[in-house]
Amino acid sequence: MGSGKSVVGALVAERTKAPFHDLDQMVEREAGMPIAEIFATGGERTFRELETRLLPAALEPGSVVALGGGSLIDDANWNYVAESSTIVYLEVPFQTMWERIGKLAGRPLASGRSRHEVESLFERRRARYEQAMYRVNGDRPPELVAEEVIKLWSA
Repeated sequence: MGSGKSVVGALVAERTKAPFHDLDQMVEREAGMPIAEIFATGGERTFRELETRLLPAALEPGSVVALGGGSLIDDANWNYVAESSTIVYLEVPFQTMWERIGKLAGRPLASGRSRHEVESLFERRRARYEQAMYRVNGDRPPELVAEEVIKLWSA
């Protein structure tokens, strides 16, 4: 959450003329409702099942994909993505992430939770993210982050 993956992903795709897929948006379209509503009506399990089911379609060869913040925590999802794609972790300090998500509505895993609870989730997820092939400093303007991702992707 709040790493900038949707914004940076869209910029990378636009600049490289690649297809762009945002897994969260795909889930919302499939469910016909916002993520917060999916969580409210079916819970996180329903959301994760949709996410996993739609993952193969998101990973169209040559595309840029913004994966949901928790999608790679599942070992099967991680293995699937790692075997078929290049994973780039947009690394941001917790404070940056906290400030970014505070400005956005519809974050069911952050909404109504204390800073400590969200930071605990952040730390649990970070261990997985750090296994990515590439780590990029996401605590910069999105245009600069996108430029670095493009350089890595082109290498």
